Amino acid sequence: MASFEPKDLSTSKLHSYLLGAVAPRPIAFASTVDKEGRPNLSPFSFFNVFSANPPILVFSPARRVRDNTVKHTLENVLATKEVVINIVNFDLVHQVSLSSSEYPKGVNEFEKAGLSMLKSDLVKPLRVAESPVQFECKVNEVITLGSEGGAGNLVICEVLKLHIDDDVLNDDQSINQNKLDLVARAGGAYYSRAKKGFFEIPKPISTLGIGVDSMPEHVKNSMILTGNDLGMLANVDKLPSAEEVNAFIESVAENYPNIKTATHREKHKLARNYLSFGDVESAWKILLSK
Repeated sequence: MASFEPKDLSTSKLHSYLLGAVAPRPIAFASTVDKEGRPNLSPFSFFNVFSANPPILVFSPARRVRDNTVKHTLENVLATKEVVINIVNFDLVHQVSLSSSEYPKGVNEFEKAGLSMLKSDLVKPLRVAESPVQFECKVNEVITLGSEGGAGNLVICEVLKLHIDDDVLNDDQSINQNKLDLVARAGGAYYSRAKKGFFEIPKPISTLGIGVDSMPEHVKNSMILTGNDLGMLANVDKLPSAEEVNAFIESVAENYPNIKTATHREKHKLARNYLSFGDVESAWKILLSK
């Protein structure tokens, strides 16, 4: 058995061991606002429930290992003392992953991830309408665990109001775990779907995805593409050129003879097929073809 003392490991190596071993972890999809009222949205897997009376949730936005900076979420909860914690299910996991990209301060991750903003009843931060459970919280305390890269900051949240989608409730008002379809985080690129097991999502690109808000209207308003499809499509730093699109369409014309006259709906169905295999580039070329 390999044995280590934390002091003998680099912070990044220790971080990877901790996240790989203490898993799967529930995800707090935290919505905050800054002092100017601008929305921010980001996921955190250092998260759990710690008390029912009072109802307390705790999540931890850790200092970045690589450069010891802090996330906008931490700045916002320190400034406003409010947060909404949205629960993550499988239907929005790719959009959640995209929202973890390090967009500049003031950029609205709701719009980048293609998620709907829902007004809260008791706090200023907005709820994620697509999330099946949402907790409006006041921040009772933030406990700083250190000042170096990788140090956590325990955000102790008291639940003021919770919202549960009727679709995940049983007749007796208890939560149906199968319908809830929760997703948790593990090490590396791994996630865990509670009712099915592990799967992988490539980490968001370091150059920042274009976001759902930058997509052509017929794509972001598609009746065929799911939220997860949009999240995958939005995680590219640029769209293929017209020349690349045309060359691709010519190359697949033999297999799809009607591709050049296909409707948006037909192209969206075909693009979904490519996305099911993780081929985002080909999906975009189908969607952009004319």
